[in-house]
Amino acid sequence: MAKKSVSVKKRVVKIEPVGQAHIHSSFNNIIISLTNSTGQVISWSSAGKMGFRGSKKNTPYAAQQAATDCGKVAHDLGLRKVKVYVKGPGNGRESAIRAINSCGIDIAEIVDVTPLPHNGCRPPKRRRV
Repeated sequence: MAKKSVSVKKRVVKIEPVGQAHIHSSFNNIIISLTNSTGQVISWSSAGKMGFRGSKKNTPYAAQQAATDCGKVAHDLGLRKVKVYVKGPGNGRESAIRAINSCGIDIAEIVDVTPLPHNGCRPPKRRRV
């Protein structure tokens, strides 16, 4: 029995010179995605993708490496100017922004979109020892 080869058509992303950079920085990883103005991802990277494991993923150096990797790919494809959206409390938020800027991509604006609870969930009851 011969298997049929199914060819999957890769979705073509329109790359404009102006886009968005989304930096999601949690306590254990940092994910950077560069998108066009409609929200389609041009390139992405994370500290885990760059080979960092464990507590090293939550360092500014890991964020810088991931942002440099993501920025080079997007710059080669034609992205030149981004509006940066930063989300989360983790380390490496500023170093990721600096690394994107050093790749030749201009930063027009930086917006913090970290979700804040308006008194949120009920906290767990007090611990008894």
